[in-house]
Amino acid sequence: MLEFETYLLLGSLLLLISVFASKASDNYGIPSLLIFLCIGIGIGSEVLDFIYFDDPQVAQTLGIIALIYILFSGGMDTNWVKIRRVLYMGIGLSTIAVLLSAFVVGIFAHLVLNLSILQGMLLGALVSSTDAAAVFSVLRSKSIGLKYNLKELIELESGTNDPMAIFLSVSLIGLLQNDGAGFIGVIPTFFQQMIFGVLFGLVFGNVFTWITNNINLGYDGLYPVLVLAFVPIGYSATYLVGGNGFLAVYIIGLIMGNSSLIHKKSLMQFNDGVAWLMQITMFLALGLLVFPSAIAKVWLPGLLLAAVLIFIARPISVYITLFFTKLNFRAKTMVSWVGLRGAVPIILATFPLVAGMENAETMFSIVFFVVITSIVIQGTTIPLVARLLHVDTPVKLKARFPIELEPSIDTKSVLKEIEIIENSPLIDKKIVELDLPDNVLIVLINRGGKFLVPRGGTVLEPHDKLMILSDREKIDIVRGIFK
Repeated sequence: MLEFETYLLLGSLLLLISVFASKASDNYGIPSLLIFLCIGIGIGSEVLDFIYFDDPQVAQTLGIIALIYILFSGGMDTNWVKIRRVLYMGIGLSTIAVLLSAFVVGIFAHLVLNLSILQGMLLGALVSSTDAAAVFSVLRSKSIGLKYNLKELIELESGTNDPMAIFLSVSLIGLLQNDGAGFIGVIPTFFQQMIFGVLFGLVFGNVFTWITNNINLGYDGLYPVLVLAFVPIGYSATYLVGGNGFLAVYIIGLIMGNSSLIHKKSLMQFNDGVAWLMQITMFLALGLLVFPSAIAKVWLPGLLLAAVLIFIARPISVYITLFFTKLNFRAKTMVSWVGLRGAVPIILATFPLVAGMENAETMFSIVFFVVITSIVIQGTTIPLVARLLHVDTPVKLKARFPIELEPSIDTKSVLKEIEIIENSPLIDKKIVELDLPDNVLIVLINRGGKFLVPRGGTVLEPHDKLMILSDREKIDIVRGIFK
């Protein structure tokens, strides 16, 4: 029996290795999910044999806890102003497209894999949700953006399609375990879960925001702890009244992230760190749960199912859902291609295992194979496909200044970063000649990666990046001066 300190050391080393390994994701465009899963598999009982782990219940519990924090952090990072333009398309992709994708994959699994129609539909539901974290890690590593608000659309879809996939999976497991149940009985449950999920998300989001802004804690370090406690409260309370807790926590994060919130920047950074910790822990646990020998037995059906999902089910569901939108064929094809599968399908595949269902182990192995195949084929080719479809656009990275403004809820000032572009009429002008309004101050200048404290006689040069402190009501005047 290993000592507790041995497990603590091993866990810390795994976390450290995972953090270092994530650097490879940035440098080589390898989705971090794949790296973490491979580390989990590598230390498992069939490879290096450091840790034996074969408990789907524990993996499922870890997955649910991790997922609620990941969804909350995703909601906080989502800009409501930007996603509002693609709201109806995102909702369509997170509901109709998920259902269509599950149906197409389910029919194929029934006809080819010799599963019953309900078992086939369950397998389709398990792999129906997408993972944007893997997509954006690749896009960021290659400094690639997407036109036509596609980034916002993909972000919204991935943040809101997990509840639908979870509902379908749990409902189909219930139907398989209860022969007398029918599809009609599932429909009221769907509307109940979604309506309660939205309502409780809206209520808790506003209540938690009000509490955070008015509790006036004596120590700033307690605010992250406060928000840390909000997330499971929102999820559990919504679940206990029959709502979809995953949808609720995403909406809670969306409201808090788009509200005037005390210590907002530090809270968002803290929750981003928590989300990364949860992702690493979850992926390592799921990797440990996998036995490579079991995966090897299902490589052929897994490959066939992945091909159907990537090249048939996903495109059909996207093209039908977005048929009446203004997106052109190239944009729709890009949305189809970035439908990477991630950790959620693997977490969902533990549900049949925990329920002790027939063919559950085979389903888990197939789902794991499909996820890996999706990451390898789609994840590594996203930049190439974006260029071929002419939907890519360069990403302008913001300069990282050595100071930040952490506004309170009643702060009237904002920091704005503005770049002096080529051929700007401001080039070769002194700052004193700009005739800046009162309460507008150029705090720092980033010139070629070096930071200058400006004076009245400082002359502006092309590509200078200015950090400007201004009153909120004067920000439009500032934009007019520097445009």
